Amino acid sequence: MNFFERQRQVRRLSTRLVLLFVLAVVGIVVVVNVAALVAFNATTADPGQLAGFIAMVTVATLAAIGLAALVRTLALRGGGGKVARELGGVPVPTNTTDPELRRLRNVVEEMALASGVPVPEVYVLPEETAINAFAAGWTPSDAAVAVTRGALQRLNRDELQGVIAHEFSHVVNGDMRLNIRLMGLLFGILFLTVIGRGLARAGVIGGGRSRGNNSGGSAAPLALVGLALLVAGYVGVLAGRLIQASVSRQREYLADASAVQYTRQTRGIAGALKKIGGLSDGSELRSPKRDEVGHMLFGEAARTSWFATHPPLADRIRALEPSFDPAELQQLSRRWAAAPPSGRQEDVALGLAPAGAPQRPDPADRQNTAARPDTAARPDTPDRPEKAGRARPARPGSPAGGGRIRVAPGEVLDRVAAPTATAYTHAAAILDRIPDPLLGRARDRQASVPLLLGLLLSAEPEVRQHQYAAVAQRHGQHLADAALRAADDLVEFPAELRLPLAELAFPALRDRPDPELESLLAAVFTLIQADGAINVTEYCLSRLLLAELEESLRPDSRWRTDRRKLTDTRSAAVALLAVLAQVGHPDQGEAERAYQAGVGTLLPGTDLPYAPPENGVLALETAWPVLDGLRPGDKERLVAATVAVISQDGMMTVPEIELLRTICGVLHCPLPPMVGDVTG
Repeated sequence: MNFFERQRQVRRLSTRLVLLFVLAVVGIVVVVNVAALVAFNATTADPGQLAGFIAMVTVATLAAIGLAALVRTLALRGGGGKVARELGGVPVPTNTTDPELRRLRNVVEEMALASGVPVPEVYVLPEETAINAFAAGWTPSDAAVAVTRGALQRLNRDELQGVIAHEFSHVVNGDMRLNIRLMGLLFGILFLTVIGRGLARAGVIGGGRSRGNNSGGSAAPLALVGLALLVAGYVGVLAGRLIQASVSRQREYLADASAVQYTRQTRGIAGALKKIGGLSDGSELRSPKRDEVGHMLFGEAARTSWFATHPPLADRIRALEPSFDPAELQQLSRRWAAAPPSGRQEDVALGLAPAGAPQRPDPADRQNTAARPDTAARPDTPDRPEKAGRARPARPGSPAGGGRIRVAPGEVLDRVAAPTATAYTHAAAILDRIPDPLLGRARDRQASVPLLLGLLLSAEPEVRQHQYAAVAQRHGQHLADAALRAADDLVEFPAELRLPLAELAFPALRDRPDPELESLLAAVFTLIQADGAINVTEYCLSRLLLAELEESLRPDSRWRTDRRKLTDTRSAAVALLAVLAQVGHPDQGEAERAYQAGVGTLLPGTDLPYAPPENGVLALETAWPVLDGLRPGDKERLVAATVAVISQDGMMTVPEIELLRTICGVLHCPLPPMVGDVTG
């Protein structure tokens, strides 16, 4: 199942979710109406009064459910970080020096680069000793990944990679959006228990007072309504668990399989699942909100449940290791009861960390470190070897140099949102090649802004001067000078590392207050509009980061965003193909042939003349929102057509690959590194 088919599956799950929610609401309304009729002795009323009474109760019930669901959904518009903080999550600073937290951030950064998505926010749940994790958010740009303290302490690096890879599968495939929407709907149908508890308590108390005052127990109907709402609420609980199980169980198998695909080994995620089964804490959370987020967790939130949100643990392990014997969990449990495993010690034994690595600090100290954003990164952090001040030469097969690779559009489509172990190796090599001073600046809240603008300044002196003047005029001389100094420092920085460095800076940028983010958005837009001579690679990088920042600042929580058909967006799609042909092929004849190859892939049998827009890449400003709203199948054809234009001769250069990755990012079709990994 490729990415686009998975998107179609998510659409079907969304439809199923709506239907199940409607059925649950209908059941709750029936229960409330029956209880209200009995409580107020309205069954003997005439038909007109009875109909009016039922209508009034139905409207009130629907209003309560709908309003609660709406309020909860609006409260979750803060993105994945909002969910993590509600569960007690503490953000992990981008420049943390804590060994365990640094290891976690490095794993997340590598997985993000390998997946072709922005680096998400990272949280730790310090009060949770069990092994668990989750990813939450509306889009990859406002996503957060959270792990428990137990996961940090008990899992070695391979196992932590497996868990994070599992969560990234939910990030890149759009499962997060469905999960966070489900939270809002579930709150709506569970809200009646809160109302019912209050009414029942008020009715009992009021009834007692009435009896004392010889008033005949006038509060009895109120108590009965409260009890009825409690019953209806528990019907909602039952329905909610059914919905969670229906939506999430099969996706957990797919995410486990994706984790194996990402890391090309089963021992990591299988080892994490075995530790959940063998340790006394398992995956159970202490948070009172655990049932609300149970469907988005790595493991079951509670030990027992009538309707489990996850497949049985032994079945998940057996799917990864067919020879697995469940009795092994009992053996591990007896062994670990006396000596619980330590992830850091296992790292040393496996050669994943040096023997002299600093030991984990006291939990209170670690929590203080996680909450302190002003610590500076050390170049000798155990999980990152010290590097020289200049980018290292590329490793064999890493995305560098000016080579060309043979490519077929179908194979590129199979890579969308499907990073392989080779892509993960590339991501690790990319991090290894970026000098520590630049990594430190990318992870620093203040230094990341001029660094980003420096990355976006054009290499052409005349264009750069226009950009510098525009930034100075609209955003101040100080920022313009800082951006120019950063651009000068990046003169010899390899082009293929610019997009990864910008993505690594994204968490530090996103951590800024909203007014500062708005100012940064304006500065990036200024660079895009400063001069029409900006080249397509510089433009697309700017546009990608602009889109990511906008989404993190204003997450899109609309129910459906992929409604458009290709026939309705033909002009925008053709404009994209014409711009790519124009900028990628200086020769007019070659450009036209590349354009026709794209049109033939996008709209077979259609004859459309080659007419590139006069304003070049800036013509795409109005095209992106239209194209990003395409249905999954049509977006798949558009990406294939884009590949056909760029690789008209059947080959791709590294700059063309990076350009394609950027375009796919703008269209929310994350494309992992491909160099040395695609053949045709």
